[in-house]
Amino acid sequence: MSTPDSIVRGSVVERAGAAVTSRIGLLFYALGFFIEILLETLRWIRRRPAGSRVLAMQILFTGVEALAVTAVLAIGLGAVIIVQGTSLLPQFGQQQLLYVILITVITRELGPILTAVIVAARSGTAITTEIGNMVINHEIEAYVASGINPISYLVVPRFLGVVISMVVLNLYFNIFGLLGSWIISQLLQPIEFFHYFHGLFSALSVVDVFSSLVKSVVFGAIVSTVSTFHGFRVERSSTEVPQMAIKSVGQGFILLMVANALITLVYYL
Repeated sequence: MSTPDSIVRGSVVERAGAAVTSRIGLLFYALGFFIEILLETLRWIRRRPAGSRVLAMQILFTGVEALAVTAVLAIGLGAVIIVQGTSLLPQFGQQQLLYVILITVITRELGPILTAVIVAARSGTAITTEIGNMVINHEIEAYVASGINPISYLVVPRFLGVVISMVVLNLYFNIFGLLGSWIISQLLQPIEFFHYFHGLFSALSVVDVFSSLVKSVVFGAIVSTVSTFHGFRVERSSTEVPQMAIKSVGQGFILLMVANALITLVYYL
């Protein structure tokens, strides 16, 4: 005869098993969703069907409208590095390391990840909310009934728009971060323009540029995929939309950090 304790333990095990099974199923579903996006992106590039306007609007919102906040953040970061570097490094006789630190922190590490955080916070939530509301209003069903693939028409332009914007914003972040640090240095310890940028280009390598570019593309793919995926997960109620938007940002941040760590690890291997 089963005791109450054994019944409770069995119930807990069943719930835990059901939760694990659900998570695994959701993971495979998300992987299939991402593969479908890649396949539809290749078809979209070859055919150039409807959706070009959505792509242009996505680049405008994700890239152009985020330039101001990206510039402020980049200049602030560059200023902090130059202030700390010019104060501490001379004490150890390592002034030449200032340029290596600037390239490493801005170009290779914090530039791509901070740009991705900005895009995820701004555009990621907007994409999830927009698609979630379309699901609630039965617009997705209307697309399917009309023979239009929602992935091709709705997801692919946003996927490409976020990836392109991420690459451009990262480049923009690097320029403002490095230029802003030089401007701040003129207020503290003036450095000749030629000498400063000669030191930067001497510390900059092709691998640094390639690593930054790869991170931008990967981060853009992560933000756009997670955002659209959670948008389509909305089912019935409008209250699900903000919930999915929050999940989109949270899971996006986690995946961004994991991807950043893996790419950095490959860089140093």
